[in-house]
Amino acid sequence: MGGSRAQVNKPHKTRFSSKSSRNIHKISQKDKNRIAKSNRNVTQGARAARLQRSKMLREQKKEALLKEKSASSGSASPPRVILLFPLSASVNVSSLAEDILRLLSADVSRALSSTVASSEYKLRATVLHAPHGDLLSCMEMAKVADLIAFVASATEQSTCDYIDSFGSQCLSVFRSLGLPSTVVFIRDLPTELKRRNDAKKIVTSSLTSEFPEDCKFYPADTKDDLHKFMWLFKEQRLTTPHWRNQRPYLIAQKVDMVPDDSSPEKCTLLLTGYTRAHSLSVNQLVHVSGAGDFQLSRIDIMKDPIPLNARKDHNAMDSDDIEDAEIIRSLAADPSSQEPLLVENVPDPLAGEQTWPTEAEMAEAERNQKQKRLRKRALPRGTSEYQAAWIVDDTDGEDSGVENDGDDDEDDDGMLLDEGESGFPSQEDTNNPDFEEDQASLHLRDSDEETENDSVMMEGDNMTREQIEDEIKKIKEAHAEDEEFPDEVDTPLDVPARKRFAKYRGLKSFRTSSWDPKESLPPEYARIFAFDSFARTQKHVVAKALKVEQEGRDDCAPVGSFARFYIKEVPFHAASNLCAASRTAPIVLCGLLQHESKMSVLHFSIKKHDSYDAPIKSKEELIFHVGFRQFVARPIFSTDNINSDKHKMERFLHAGRFSIASIYAPISFPPLPLIALKNAAGADTPAVAAVGSLRSIDPDRIILKKIILTGYPQRVSKLKATVRYMFHNPEDVRWFKPVEVWTKCGRRGRVKEPIGTHGGMKCIFNGGLQQHDTVCMSLYKRAYPKWPEHRFPANV
Repeated sequence: MGGSRAQVNKPHKTRFSSKSSRNIHKISQKDKNRIAKSNRNVTQGARAARLQRSKMLREQKKEALLKEKSASSGSASPPRVILLFPLSASVNVSSLAEDILRLLSADVSRALSSTVASSEYKLRATVLHAPHGDLLSCMEMAKVADLIAFVASATEQSTCDYIDSFGSQCLSVFRSLGLPSTVVFIRDLPTELKRRNDAKKIVTSSLTSEFPEDCKFYPADTKDDLHKFMWLFKEQRLTTPHWRNQRPYLIAQKVDMVPDDSSPEKCTLLLTGYTRAHSLSVNQLVHVSGAGDFQLSRIDIMKDPIPLNARKDHNAMDSDDIEDAEIIRSLAADPSSQEPLLVENVPDPLAGEQTWPTEAEMAEAERNQKQKRLRKRALPRGTSEYQAAWIVDDTDGEDSGVENDGDDDEDDDGMLLDEGESGFPSQEDTNNPDFEEDQASLHLRDSDEETENDSVMMEGDNMTREQIEDEIKKIKEAHAEDEEFPDEVDTPLDVPARKRFAKYRGLKSFRTSSWDPKESLPPEYARIFAFDSFARTQKHVVAKALKVEQEGRDDCAPVGSFARFYIKEVPFHAASNLCAASRTAPIVLCGLLQHESKMSVLHFSIKKHDSYDAPIKSKEELIFHVGFRQFVARPIFSTDNINSDKHKMERFLHAGRFSIASIYAPISFPPLPLIALKNAAGADTPAVAAVGSLRSIDPDRIILKKIILTGYPQRVSKLKATVRYMFHNPEDVRWFKPVEVWTKCGRRGRVKEPIGTHGGMKCIFNGGLQQHDTVCMSLYKRAYPKWPEHRFPANV
C-alpha cells in the first residue's frame, strides 16, 4: 500500500529471563488433578460431617421427645392435671368432672376422688373444676394445670352468650399467665345427628378466634365422646409455659399443721403431694403460695397411694390412703449445707463513720496548719483565729467566681443546674434574714409534703361510707387533671418555693445530662441486695440448678415422687388461712433458686387491665402474683426510655399503654408473668388491676419525678417578657434563676432578674412571645418505691 509504513517489531521487556522459564510458574496437569482430587475429598468430608451432625441432632431430639413423653405419661410421672373451666355461669362442670372421674375409675361403688388412675387408658389424672365467680381460685388452678378444658354450652341463644364477662376476664388472665395445652368441650348438643353437627359448627366458628390455633373442639355429652377424647389425650404431648419448667413445684393433696411447742406463734406446715418439673432438695428454700418463703426441716418420700399398675379395686386417692401411706425414706435438712433464709441486708450503722486518723495523716495536717499560720493575711482589726478560719482568701474568691458581676451570671446563689449533681444550692448569699431558716429546712426529708405523703387511702374500717366516696372522687379528679395537665403543680402562697421544692433540681437535657445513681439514696437501699452483673448471675444460678438436677443427689425428692414436706417456722395465722383456703383452691409449694429470697428492686412491664376502670395511683398497695409467688408491693410507675438512662415517673397507671412498675420485692429470675390485684373499697375479693411480666432487677435504674411550674406573661416586648404567678417572692426567683424556662408554644429562654416584691421576673426568650402563651419551668427529683408494710397476703 502506497504511503504505508512497514511494521517494525519493537523489542519489549519481559519478566522472564528466557523462553524456557515462562512455564515454570504454571502448574502441571498432574498437579492439577491431585489438587482437584484433594478439594473433592475435602468437600465430600465436609458434607459427610454435616450429614453426621444432622443425624446426631435428630437422634438427640428424638431421644429427648421420648424421654419427655415417658416422663409425662409413664408410670413414674405425676398425675396430669385437667382443669375444667366454665365459659359461662349456665355451664355445669361438676357433672362433667364426675363423668370423667367415673370413666377413669374402675370402681364405681367407692366415693370419687379428684385424683384417679386408669389401667385401661394407662393414665393418672387429677380433675379440677373451677368455681365460676372465684377469680383467685381460678388463677391458682390455671397456674398448675397441664390441660385447660374450656366448657361451653350449645343451648345459648346468641353468640355473645357463649362467654360471659367473668369468663372473658379469666380468659385474658390465663393468656397473661401463659396458656398450657387447651381444648374446648361442647355440652348440651342435640341428639339428632344433623342438628348436632350444625350446632357444633356454630359453636366452633364462634369461639375459634378466642383460643390458640391448635385448640381442638370436642363434644362431651356422652360416655363415648369422653372415651374418644381420653384416647387422644393419653397420646397427646402437653405443652406448658416456660416459666413453670424452671422451678420444682408441688400441688398439695393434703394440708396440715403441727403447733410448735417452743414458739406459740409459729408452727410446722405439712404439705403432701407429687413433686413436679424438677427434683426438690431438702436444703432448698421454698415458697408457699401467699404465705412467704421458708426453710424445710424434713421430707418424707412415701409409697405412691395410687400407682398406675395397681390392683383393680384400688385406683382412687383417699385421705385415709395419704395418712396410711408407707414412708420409704426420710430426708433431713443439713444445717451446714442448707441455704439460709436471708431476706434483708443488715446495714452497719457505723459504716459511714470517720475512722481514727493515722499518724501520717495527722503529721500532714499539722504541716498544713503551720503553712497557713506562716502565710500573712490581711484581716480586719479584732478578728480572732476562729473567725479568720472562715474568711475566704481573695484568690479563692476569684477562683470560685463569687466576684463575677452582671445579670447573666449563672453561678450566684440559687438552684444548681445538672452540672452540680446536687439537690442543694450553694450557701453564699447570707444577706437575707430568713436564709438560715430556709437552709436548715433543706435537710428535712419531710419538706416535700406532697411527694412524700402516703398515697394510699385510709383503712376502710376507720372510714364512713361518705368518706370513702369523697376519697374515691378526689382520686378520680386527680387522675383526670393529670391526663389534662400532666406534671403541672401550683406554687404555694404560704410556703416559699425554695423550701417547698427543695429536693428538686433543673436539668439542661433530660436525655444527656448526668445523674449519679448512687447519690442521696434512701435508707431502704441499705436493706436490699444488688448484682454486679444480673445476667451473669442468672446464668450461673440456672446452670447450678441444672447440675444438681443431673447429679441426682441423695438429699433431693425426685420428680414424680409422692412426698410430705415439713415447712418450719410458719406463722400460725398464715398456716390457718392456708388450711381454710385449701378447700376451694390448690395450695402450691414452689422451690426457689439461689438468691430468690433476698429483697431488691424489681421492674415489671405492666399494662392496665381492660376490665378495670378505677384509677391506679403510684405507691398504692397491690398484690403481685409473679409466677407461683405472691407478695404485697407498693409500686411507682415510669416510662421506658430506650435512648436514655433516666425515666420519667408517672403519677397514675394510664390505660392503653405499657409502663414500668418498680417495687421492693424478693428477687425472681425472669421470665415470669405478672398479675396485679387490687383490693377495692367495700369488695370482698380483689379485682384484676393490671397484667404484665418481669423485666429486670436493677436498683440503679433512675426514675425522676417531674414537676412543671407555670407562669403567665404580663408584658411582652420583642424577646423580653415580664412573667408573674410562677413565684410569689423575689428570693424564689433568684433561687431558681439558673434553671431554663420554656413555653407551650415552643420558645426557650432564661430568667434574667426579679421584678418587684411579689415574685415577678423578667425573662429573655429565643423568639417572640405571644400574649396567650404559658411560661413553664421543669424541675426533677429522683423517686423510689414505697417499702410494703406487710409482705405476703396470707399474713394480713
